[in-house]
Amino acid sequence: IIEVHIVSEALKTLYRQKLLPLEKYYGFSDFHSSSLEDADFDNKPMILVVGQCSTGKTTFIRYLLEQEYPGSRIGPEPTTDSFTAIMHGEIEGIIHGNALTVDPNKPFRKLSPFGTTFLNRFQCVHLPNRVLESISIIDTPGILSVAKRKISRGYDFPAVIRWFAEHVDRIILLCDAHKLEISDEFSHTIMALRGNEDKLRVVLNKADMVDSQELMRVYGALMWSLGKVFCTPEVLRVYIGSFWSSPMRMTDNRKLFEQEEEDLFAGIQNLPRNSALRKLNDLVKRARLAHAYIISSLKEEMPLVFCREKKKRDLIYDLPIIYSRIQQRYQISPGDFPDCAKMQEQLISHDFKFKGLKPKLLAGLDELLNTDIAKLMPLLRQEEDQADKLLVQGGPFLGSHSRPFTEGNPFNHYGSNGESDHVSDEEWVVSKDKPKYDEIFYNLSPHEGKLSGTKVKGWMMSTRLPSSVLGRIWKLADVDRDGMLDDEEFALAGHLIEVKLEGFGLPHELPAQLVPPSKRQRKNSGTEKRDND
Repeated sequence: IIEVHIVSEALKTLYRQKLLPLEKYYGFSDFHSSSLEDADFDNKPMILVVGQCSTGKTTFIRYLLEQEYPGSRIGPEPTTDSFTAIMHGEIEGIIHGNALTVDPNKPFRKLSPFGTTFLNRFQCVHLPNRVLESISIIDTPGILSVAKRKISRGYDFPAVIRWFAEHVDRIILLCDAHKLEISDEFSHTIMALRGNEDKLRVVLNKADMVDSQELMRVYGALMWSLGKVFCTPEVLRVYIGSFWSSPMRMTDNRKLFEQEEEDLFAGIQNLPRNSALRKLNDLVKRARLAHAYIISSLKEEMPLVFCREKKKRDLIYDLPIIYSRIQQRYQISPGDFPDCAKMQEQLISHDFKFKGLKPKLLAGLDELLNTDIAKLMPLLRQEEDQADKLLVQGGPFLGSHSRPFTEGNPFNHYGSNGESDHVSDEEWVVSKDKPKYDEIFYNLSPHEGKLSGTKVKGWMMSTRLPSSVLGRIWKLADVDRDGMLDDEEFALAGHLIEVKLEGFGLPHELPAQLVPPSKRQRKNSGTEKRDND
C-alpha cells in the first residue's frame, strides 16, 4: 500500500512539473480531456457500468455490493435516469451534482462544463460497504433503444461517457440475451469508448433465461453486432452469466456461468493492485499524444494577417497530410496522433491563435518519458509483494487465494468473521419448520449426526440459487465452522434458503435469534471469555 501511495505521489509531481505546463501552453484541454487534478491520482479505482435499458446494470451493482444503494431503482423499463457514483462513506447519504463539482476531494470537478442539465442528473452516494473500501462504481442511465432514439437528454451523453471512460479503471458493458439490437445511441456510446478498449469487458447478462442451443445463437448474434460497431479485427472477449442473486431460470450452463463470473470478478478484484500501473499508463498515453507538434505545425502554416479564414479551412482539410509530414519529420508513430476526423471537427470552431514549438517544454516531456517513468518501474514491481493487501474484499470477493466458486466447504473458503456479541435465550425462529428439515436431513444419510459439505451441496444446488449466494448461506449455517452441518445447522440453512427464495436479503452476520440453541451456550461462553480477556 505504501508503494502504491509513493507511485501516485511521484506521478502527481511529474505531471505538475513536466506535463501540465506543456498542456496549458498548447491548449490540450481544448481538444482532448481536461487537465488532471490531485483527486485523479489519489482516487480509488472506479468501475463504469454501461448498457442499454433493462440489461441489469443496477442489479449487477447490487450483486457486487450485496445490498441496495440509496436511490437505486430496478424495473423492466428505463428506471436509472442519473449518473450515480457509488463510493465508500461511514454515513449513508447522497451528494448532488452541483456540490460534487466543487469538492476538491472528489475526481468530478471537471464535469461542470457539461452543464446544469447533466449536473441535475448526476449524484454521488456514500455507503458503508466493504467492497467500496477498495473501489468505486459508476451507475449510468440506460442507453436508449431504437424506438426512443429521438428523445433528447438535454446534454451530450456520449461525451459524458467518454469523460468517465478516460478516468475509470474498468468499463463493464452489459448486454441482454433478449435485447441485441444496436441503437444509434448505443453505437455512439461504443464509439465514445474507443481508445479505452483495454479497460472494456463485455458481459452477456441474463443468460439463464435461454437454453444452451438458444444461447449459442444469441452469443453469435452479439459477436456479429459488436464486430460491426467496434470495427476491429480482434474478437472481443464476452463474459456470459446471470448476475443477480435470484434462482436461475435454466441451469443447463450453470458451471459455465460460474467460471465466467470467476474470471470477470478476478479482474475486478485485482483493480486496486493495478491502480498505480493504470495511472502510469494513462499519464504516458497523454504524454505521447503528438498534440504539441500538431499545434506548432498549424502555427507555422498560418499567415499573420491576411487570408486567415481561407488558410484555416485549407489547413483543416489538409490535416491528414500535416499528420504525415509530422510523422516523417519527428519520427512519431501514427498511433500517437489523435483521431483526425475528431480533430478536424474541433478545429473548425477554434480561433487558430496557436503557440510555436518551445524546446524546453519538449525536452521536459522527453525526460519524463525516457528517464522519470523508468525510475518508477521498480516501485511498481514491489507492489506484487503486497498483493494480498491490495485486493478487493467483501461481497463476492473472497480474498487472494479464494475464488467465487472454489471447492471446499462446500462452495468456498470463507474465514470466520465477526459474530454477534450477545445471544439471547429467546425462542429459535427456525423451530416451527425443523420437523420438515429433519426429514430431509435424515434422508441424506448423516454420519455421526452430521452431513458433509458434499452431501449438502447437491440438495442446496437444487434450489437453483447462484453458488455465491449458497456459499454465503453455508457460511452462516455452519456456526461451529467444522465444515459439516448437524440437524440444527441444516434446518438453519433451509430457513435461510427459504428467506432468499421469498425475495429477502441475507444478513451479513447471523442474528442472535437465528443461532441454534445448542450453539448459544458456546457463543455466550466465548463472548464472556473475550470480555474477561
